[in-house]
Amino acid sequence: MALGAKMVPFAGFMMPVQYSGIRQEHEAVRKAVGLFDVSHMGNFFVTGKGARGFLQRATVNNVEKLKEMDAQYSALCYHNGTVVDDILVYCLGPESGAPGERGAPGERFKLVVNASNIDKDFAWLENLRKEDPQGADVVLKNASEELGILSLQGPRALDVARQVMEADPTQVATYKAGRGKVLGVDTLYSRTGYTGEDGFEFFPENKDLPTLWNRLLEAGSRYGIMPIGLGARDTLRLEAGYSLYGHELTDKTNLIEAGLAWITDFTKGDFVGRPALEPKSRPGGMERRVVGIELLELAIPREGCIIRAGGKDVGVVTSGTMSPTLNKGIAMAYVDVAYGKIGTELEVMIRDSGKKAKVVSRNFYKRAKA
Repeated sequence: MALGAKMVPFAGFMMPVQYSGIRQEHEAVRKAVGLFDVSHMGNFFVTGKGARGFLQRATVNNVEKLKEMDAQYSALCYHNGTVVDDILVYCLGPESGAPGERGAPGERFKLVVNASNIDKDFAWLENLRKEDPQGADVVLKNASEELGILSLQGPRALDVARQVMEADPTQVATYKAGRGKVLGVDTLYSRTGYTGEDGFEFFPENKDLPTLWNRLLEAGSRYGIMPIGLGARDTLRLEAGYSLYGHELTDKTNLIEAGLAWITDFTKGDFVGRPALEPKSRPGGMERRVVGIELLELAIPREGCIIRAGGKDVGVVTSGTMSPTLNKGIAMAYVDVAYGKIGTELEVMIRDSGKKAKVVSRNFYKRAKA
């Protein structure tokens, strides 16, 4: 609030929707660097000698592939294949960790979950643990009230990281993590992101959050750093083609139809939701799918807009915006599979008027390789 943010309620928190303005913040992340406080997201720890096997059965991706300090994008599904949540899984190794991370002896894993799903996700995992044959060897801890998350994103994020991290950030590969000092604060860090840009995440304890936030803004000032709100976070992730829970992913949407077959490993054995997901992954198994939509006229597609082809309804927009980078309307949408091929011409109904559009890749924006 001291930085002039416009605040809104979100998932039980007061969150900044914008500071200087959504377009200005969006461009800062695309061209320089931005800092996000995403401490509203959930932090869980799964520890104990049965932790790896439990997560292998509870999540859709292959946890057996994770080595110490690896990160993995994954999801929790219901038995019917719809989505509990999309999550990040971190393999932290056997060491004791910081006070907020300690659990049972054995392997330690950290899960980052969506803010609006914290209680639901934890209850779901606890129920699965009770039903699991090795559940007695697993300890679940919800550390969401103890740890925060700061995310540094943009083409100059590495430059800032060099200034603030005791370790060499160039040695932290994408989807890897580490632990060390960041501007004097001991914290877990990783290199993932949700914007389509390079970036780093820091997971300090709550008592260190204000200090680290202020120091990061100071250290990044020479590179044009800006604080970034939820508004630009949404336009950035949409340009990059990243799904958002409550939009592309819900408890009514099948994970495969949502376009996340690439994180679903059917070679690993049984896992929750597999019997419902596997048929969808076969040729002809899907009735609808998530696609990218590009407007061919000046218009802004919004969530809930109906999509038509040949005079009939064939889909609905799940996320839409005016892309600040591309200067055109873009959206992600569920459409009948017959209309999901790239190049297919459609109409998006905006205020009862059909606007010309076509199916394109969901990756509307791709950053240039370093």
